[in-house]
Amino acid sequence: MPPHDNRAWLLLLPAVILLLVVGVLPLLAVVNYGFHDIFTLSDVHWVGLEWFADILGSDRFLASLGRSMLFSALVLSIQVPLGIGVALLLLHYRRRAVWGLMLCALPLVVPWNMIPMLWLGLIDSRAGLLGPWLAGVGFDHKFTALHTWVLILVMDTWHWLGLVVVLSYAALSSIPPAFRQAAAIDGASRWALFRFIELPRLAGALSIVFLLRFVDSFMIYTEAFAINAGGPQDATRFLSIELGEEIKGFSYGQAAARATLYLLIVLAVVWAFVVATRRQDARP
Repeated sequence: MPPHDNRAWLLLLPAVILLLVVGVLPLLAVVNYGFHDIFTLSDVHWVGLEWFADILGSDRFLASLGRSMLFSALVLSIQVPLGIGVALLLLHYRRRAVWGLMLCALPLVVPWNMIPMLWLGLIDSRAGLLGPWLAGVGFDHKFTALHTWVLILVMDTWHWLGLVVVLSYAALSSIPPAFRQAAAIDGASRWALFRFIELPRLAGALSIVFLLRFVDSFMIYTEAFAINAGGPQDATRFLSIELGEEIKGFSYGQAAARATLYLLIVLAVVWAFVVATRRQDARP
């Protein structure tokens, strides 16, 4: 047999070089800065693991980590079931479902820095569309921690629900009609149809949704900062808020160490999710 010709891998070389320049090298620079105290680019002092120890030993960091994990858990528990439900509803409309998908996906094209401004205008007590009604029922996100959390969760769900709906609808649409017909003939219940036919088809799409939404929600910054800047009384002070404050305070060494820790946390969660998914797929 002729030897294998692996020169086709050279076609990936430009993409690999671009990835190194754009992604890996800046990442290594940030990790390196985390071991230094940086006053100016010409005045850098080695501090070793001092920044990392200070951050990990801080009660403030642990509190922010807990808030970020709670927010991600709430986002996934709300958006994934809701997105699947909307996708199942759109299946009944067949060709007309494209209009529903476009409507759900419309918030995805809104610039991320405009979303909090849109919602703040919407709930404004004087000129907002929902403002007078919300004020009448006692909703005030500026002074109530619960209201602030509700507003951020609703805003994030409005923004990203379309992603869950589109991916779920694509997975559900790939199910052959014969499967549903066989289930109907056997008298399967709606739950049995979802559990044994639809959910296995959704597994791949849901894996992507869980990873994307966890990473994005875990590092939420713009929405929380624009709505209440981490308040009231640090109720929405997530990890990204802490990082943003250090960058604005020109504490680049500590900010780099904090960013490195956040990256390690995200990688650990993603790794655990991938391992659990592979074990689930390996089961007979």
